Amino acid sequence: MRRPERLAEALREEITEIVGFELDDPRVAAVTVTDVRVSENLRDAKVYVLVEGSEPEIKEAMKALQHASSFVKQQVALNLNLHHTPHLHFARDTVEENAARVDRLLGEVGRESEFDEGS
Repeated sequence: MRRPERLAEALREEITEIVGFELDDPRVAAVTVTDVRVSENLRDAKVYVLVEGSEPEIKEAMKALQHASSFVKQQVALNLNLHHTPHLHFARDTVEENAARVDRLLGEVGRESEFDEGS
């Protein structure tokens, strides 16, 4: 496993702990860290998160994460004993949302075809 991948996995585990247990902001209560991608030069990390709730709640949670990013970065540096900690960029993970939307659409198509066959 290459260094960016090893660092990404360590960051994912650590950020999951920090967001889940050390941030006292209720806006991030429904946040799950799904993936972390680290740039080749190890200076930037994109943290993908899944946020449950309505669209306004999701936007507030993302805003809270961006606001807390320096704290999260500081905690990661302390806990992982890193000389240089990547700059954290939080991004909404829409893969599961898109999958649920596709499932819903396929279900609607299935019901329509059953209706057409019954006519």
